[in-house]
Amino acid sequence: MKKKRKYIGYIFILLILGVGYIGWILLGPTINEPEGKYFYIHTGSGYQSVKDSLLQEKIIPGTIWFDKVAKYLGYDKGIKPGKYRINQGMSLVNLVRMLRSGNQAPVNLVITKLRTKEDFAKKLGNNFECDSISVLHFLNNNDSLSKYNLDSNTVMTAVIPNTYILKWNNTPQSIFRKLFTEEQKFWTEKRKAQAAALGLSQKEVYTLASIVEEETNEEKDKGKIASVYINRMKTGMKLAADPTVKFAMKDFGLKRIYFKHLSYPSPYNTYQHPGLPPGPICTPSIKTIDAVLNAPVTNYLFFVAKPDFSGYSNFTSSYDEHMKFAKAYQQALDSVIRLKQQNQN
Repeated sequence: MKKKRKYIGYIFILLILGVGYIGWILLGPTINEPEGKYFYIHTGSGYQSVKDSLLQEKIIPGTIWFDKVAKYLGYDKGIKPGKYRINQGMSLVNLVRMLRSGNQAPVNLVITKLRTKEDFAKKLGNNFECDSISVLHFLNNNDSLSKYNLDSNTVMTAVIPNTYILKWNNTPQSIFRKLFTEEQKFWTEKRKAQAAALGLSQKEVYTLASIVEEETNEEKDKGKIASVYINRMKTGMKLAADPTVKFAMKDFGLKRIYFKHLSYPSPYNTYQHPGLPPGPICTPSIKTIDAVLNAPVTNYLFFVAKPDFSGYSNFTSSYDEHMKFAKAYQQALDSVIRLKQQNQN
């Protein structure tokens, strides 16, 4: 009788140990954090490829219990692509539940100043499942853009610098749809009225703001620079904006624009063509867009950087005075260049 009780006791202990072991496998902190903290499931992936990747990245110690949990919870029949944050010490059950629910880690798309569609495409390609080539194909497809009343030149006017929360497996189309929706919200009735008062469309305001953005970093000067270009357009002058030449040449490292650059053939070269270029030359900040919308009424037609290199500009309506300001700046710039050359020698 005692032996029987002892035998039953052993079985009981083994049962407890077995239950504890299974509980540990299922509910214990057995999951490892992947390198880079995130686990990616690409669109079209099957159950086997997901399981193989989890094993290869050493997130799970084996596949036997993963299979059992996945089948019990139905995950093996419903793979959801995405970017998943896997924490060190997660349980197997919680891992499968997260993958089954498609509870992705959000992607914070932070857009600041971008100069070209290629820059934008590269940024999306680095942050999302889609590659830069597919993004560029969308941005250059006028048929796809026509429903937004945009084309391959104006498409970037829908990109307002901000932070956008998206899913990693969003397509270029769905990402752009999100940006376009937010751009529509940006253009409040007040901003629309301000644009109309300037005699400009929303796209034209954005394009002008992109030039102002490239002209200065000084917030106090942005409105005055905008007024210069607005006045030039009203009087029929060409904008003659140096940043448009850099954009046309795709040479953003140019420190000075020489006479030889002014004849570069491009619809974006505002020394060659009247009015605004066919599209923006960068993604201007919200502050710069608002600086254009709130541009002061001036008679300024010219501006040039101050010779003290403070970042601010001298403004005038007189060409002769402008040439004096320009000469002073050129002399100061030449002095700096000579000094650098002497130091190098």
